[in-house]
Amino acid sequence: MGELYRRLPLPFEVFEVDLLGAGREELLRISREMGLAMSLREMEECRRYFSRRGRNPTDVELQGIAQTWSEHCYHKTFKGVVRVGRRRVRLFRDYIARVTEELSPPWCVSVFRDNAGIVEFEGEYAIAAKVETHNHPSAIEPFGGAATGVGGVIRDILGVWAEPIACLDVLGFGPLSFPHERLPPGVKHPRYIYRGVVAGIGAYGNNMGIPTVAGAIYFDESYVGNPVVYCGCVGLLRLREYVKRTRPGDFLVLAGGRTGRDGIHGVTFASLELSEESEEVSRPAVQIPDPMEEEKLRRGILEVGRRRLASSITDLGGGGISCACGEMAREAGCGLEVWLERVPLKCEMRPWEIWVSESQERMALSVPPENLEEVLGIFEEEGVEAVPLGRFGRRGPLRVLYSGHRVAELDLDFLFSPPEVERRARWRAPRLEEPSFSPPDPRRTLLRLLSSPNVSSREEVIRTYDHEVQGRTVLKPLQGERGGPNAGVVLKPLRGSWRGVVLSCGLKPRYGRIDPFWMAASALEEAVRNNAAVGGGGWPCWTTSSGGAPRRRSSWAPWSGPARPATSSPRGWAPPSSPGRTACTTSPCSVPSPPPSSSPRWG
Repeated sequence: MGELYRRLPLPFEVFEVDLLGAGREELLRISREMGLAMSLREMEECRRYFSRRGRNPTDVELQGIAQTWSEHCYHKTFKGVVRVGRRRVRLFRDYIARVTEELSPPWCVSVFRDNAGIVEFEGEYAIAAKVETHNHPSAIEPFGGAATGVGGVIRDILGVWAEPIACLDVLGFGPLSFPHERLPPGVKHPRYIYRGVVAGIGAYGNNMGIPTVAGAIYFDESYVGNPVVYCGCVGLLRLREYVKRTRPGDFLVLAGGRTGRDGIHGVTFASLELSEESEEVSRPAVQIPDPMEEEKLRRGILEVGRRRLASSITDLGGGGISCACGEMAREAGCGLEVWLERVPLKCEMRPWEIWVSESQERMALSVPPENLEEVLGIFEEEGVEAVPLGRFGRRGPLRVLYSGHRVAELDLDFLFSPPEVERRARWRAPRLEEPSFSPPDPRRTLLRLLSSPNVSSREEVIRTYDHEVQGRTVLKPLQGERGGPNAGVVLKPLRGSWRGVVLSCGLKPRYGRIDPFWMAASALEEAVRNNAAVGGGGWPCWTTSSGGAPRRRSSWAPWSGPARPATSSPRGWAPPSSPGRTACTTSPCSVPSPPPSSSPRWG
């Protein structure tokens, strides 16, 4: 592998990487050749750390650092500094988190800390919700990218011990009639992406028996080659089952599907800009979905939670085992030793591949020793592979062994303290004039509007998804004899209660061409109006957005606009959790109770 890499004298393939002797160009070469997607500053920080340790890193260590420091996992740009003119802001601290901290609503159980946000619902029950994007994978492999996006947010809900009760999705595609000759090299046609994404979402939710009840679709040329795929999931949990208290001596248990080469470098790929070579270079980074495996895993996780046998849980998403292990140990204030050779594999793999693979349908749990056999028995009954993968100790490093040989050892403080990112943004407001036009023919204009892809019915897509399964959907996405759309949907989660959950969306992408601030504010306002239209109130918001490449000035200037409505919008709207051009809201409502003689049986 060249003079920068030396194979260690071990019975398996692990390389030492010569960071200590590498110059600036060689550091960038290492990052590029190993697929780390790390900047020169980050590579220099790694070199300083290992210089203090008096040794070079292994490929396992560098790969693990790259996953944890990626934009996808650490959100380092949101946590860092953005300079807009003379202003110096931190998007997460100054805008996104600030309003929640100022309001400090007593019904917020967990915000910004766990796999999903949690708010009180009724009595001992709470509602959990998560929204995230799966844009890049869906551009490369639309069916698999969208399906694994849905699977990921379902596991995020399981990652707070909640039962998934509904999915939603907000999608952006290029025009379906886009001329083939105008497609950039290596870019798939919007119609192909559209069909694959819709099929992937439906296949995952339908096969798991989780209704897809809400969402939105928008077509615009800005989405050609880089579609927007927002996946969301809502869950119901008993507050007494929500536990996060890993202790020294607990076992780390890996449960779920086998680990393979699919999804390797998924988070570093997702943190980069798509290019003509992405189809060939990055296709292995797209994971392979298996909803039937996740359904078995879901049953096992919920039973473990019901019996309160585990002390903590997280899903294996971005960064795979490497990120899940580090996050659990750091959150608990513990050290952790991992036995990597115990991971069930789909094929023969090198240690670094096992460490960072993002194969789907996997969860990590911390389990007290006295409960280990019972937990393994529950998963065995469901036909799910589960193995003790390591053990937590008193405060110390993250140590990784393979067949008794140490292949990685990293201080957790270093692993979760990447160099602070500082971006510079430049915003130039567009020069716009009010349009002038002759009064059009009203009849012809109305017909053109109704036939526009952005106005016409979404019934073709909605009917692809099962929105009735579980029997909780009271107010449905389509209503009446001719299937007209509703502003939002209402779920009835509990048999013994007529309290409902409203789900609604707002989407205003074209407004961003005029003013990103008002784009985000109007998306939030639309979601709240849709919520109120079907009886909601209280409006906790889950909002998200997609922008351009994070290292470009032109990409980051508009972000100071979308982030600000999180604090500038009326405080009565309640706290959003991230900025966005699309917003989803949940709120409680009362479901009208029918007379006792005609009470339906609710699932």
